Amino acid sequence: MTLERAGKTVRITDVAALAGVSIGTASKALNGTGQLRDATRERVKDAAEKLGFVGDARARALSSGRTYTVGMITTDSFGRFSIPVLLGAEDALSAGQMAVLLCDTRDDHVREAHYLRSLAARGVDGIIVTGRSADARPPIDVPIPVVYAFTPSTDPDDVSVTLDDAAGSARVAEHVLSTGRRRVAIVTGPERHRSAVRRVCGAAEVLGAHLVAEPMYGEWSERWGRQAVDLLARGAGLGSTGTGTGAGTGAGIGTGVGVGSAPDGPGVDAIVCGSDQIARGVCDRLRELGLAVPDDVAVTGFDDWDVMALASRPPLTTVDLRLEELGRVAGRALLDLIEGGAPVSATVTPSLVVRESTVGA
Repeated sequence: MTLERAGKTVRITDVAALAGVSIGTASKALNGTGQLRDATRERVKDAAEKLGFVGDARARALSSGRTYTVGMITTDSFGRFSIPVLLGAEDALSAGQMAVLLCDTRDDHVREAHYLRSLAARGVDGIIVTGRSADARPPIDVPIPVVYAFTPSTDPDDVSVTLDDAAGSARVAEHVLSTGRRRVAIVTGPERHRSAVRRVCGAAEVLGAHLVAEPMYGEWSERWGRQAVDLLARGAGLGSTGTGTGAGTGAGIGTGVGVGSAPDGPGVDAIVCGSDQIARGVCDRLRELGLAVPDDVAVTGFDDWDVMALASRPPLTTVDLRLEELGRVAGRALLDLIEGGAPVSATVTPSLVVRESTVGA
């Protein structure tokens, strides 16, 4: 274990001499092994840092029986969810001097099996499984520690770190009511998706009687946001005067919203959306109908995806998923498993981000 610095080779013997310990003690202190006093470990580490000494990872692996590498399996080819999770996991794993190998399965079971065999052959110390969906997935079968991040395992005995979607949407609903809105609609994604249902549950519980129609389930898309606005205009009406777009004949996607002539009196004054994509479509269609956001109708999103939330007109009040924190929690749980601990599953609570779509400029 050496380092070339300014033409001089720094060896572990130099570190031991500067720290005033034996070579064996210096090695144990730097590798985190053996029964040493904390003061001794710190003295050796200080000496190594002063000399600019870097240990040989191969020697460390041979002496410990570990490779100090972790695999990350993901189905999120786009990286919208997996990259923040990876960054957070690296923050936690770097404390244990672990490197992360990212493997994208592209939703291909054959590819996933290939990557699992490859990671096992490389002797990785553990695996983090993630993806682009909050829906549970079958567990992987490997004889090494595994933690599921964002995408939980169907096996309750596995360690899964997930988002508390309901808590995030409850915070949005509380914020909407705090701005004085009293006739609120919910527009979200497919009802078959766990996250869509959980987000509806959290918001609906807070909104109570202020929810003017059944939650509207559809697609995770701007197009669905625009369609939902038309359905609301025809059913519950929009804005302080309850104005709508006239009579309609079609039905929405699992909306539960009546379609007909717009009612007289107050209409929907806030729309809580299950994603930033939906919310951006909602804002666009409201503007086309001559309604101002948030003066006539306040709009909220979910995900804090800056491509959508910041580019929306106006920028969206939304929910930050805190995916990097979720990755850090998953990374710490995996380190604990690798070291023989018994961590339990955990949830991360998203945070509210307030912007102009609910409070104005």
